[in-house]
Amino acid sequence: MHILISNDDGVFAEGINVLAEALSEIAMVTVVAPDRNRSGASNSLTLEYPLRMRQVGERRYAVQGTPTDSVHIALNELVKEDVDFVIAGINHGANLGDDVLYSGTVAAATEGFFLGAPAIAVSLCGSTHFATAAEVVKKVVLGDKTQPLPRNRILNINVPDCTWDELQGWQVTRLGARHRAEGMIREKDPRGQDILWIGPPGATQDAGPGTDFYAIENKCVSLTPLQVDLTAHDTLDALSQWVSVTTNN
Repeated sequence: MHILISNDDGVFAEGINVLAEALSEIAMVTVVAPDRNRSGASNSLTLEYPLRMRQVGERRYAVQGTPTDSVHIALNELVKEDVDFVIAGINHGANLGDDVLYSGTVAAATEGFFLGAPAIAVSLCGSTHFATAAEVVKKVVLGDKTQPLPRNRILNINVPDCTWDELQGWQVTRLGARHRAEGMIREKDPRGQDILWIGPPGATQDAGPGTDFYAIENKCVSLTPLQVDLTAHDTLDALSQWVSVTTNN
């Protein structure tokens, strides 16, 4: 089995290295990831500048670009063998609810999915127990060998920041939602010019039973299938009717 690992926290981040070490026990692992933290990069591709890549270890490469760039380079240029999984993570922090729209971790998995590989994004909802999240991913990958996962979706996994023994179970969930993000933080730079920081995310709004927020709050692993078709299929008929009425007048 051959697994490609990427992330958005950078190739030297603790989470990606814990994951690579754990999965190397069951598969050949190739790591291709940004050379620095690119959190929040979403699905951006670098189009106006050339991409630079350097080898930083055995089957490990740092890309001067985004998470999407990294997976794109890996699958189109660098990796010659077939890839059984593209796994993005372990992210330093949760990717719950609305987070997935901004997440470079989910974006790396999405690029793998676009390029034909089964894709998983995994995040630790904290910064301590990366080994727990790595063990979760191992179980998912090994479970796929006996009972294959659906191949038409991306699997977004969030893991509570606790020991393996403290986990209270696994839940298949939907994305929850947050309130509107808090306001910008305005400061001055050393030259007295205004600078703005993106404020913290909003508090949870839709976090009841069945959501990814609820699973994590109750120390359960959250598994959310994601689709990339953003079409609002339930609105097609209503919009067609609107077009018919509006454009014929």
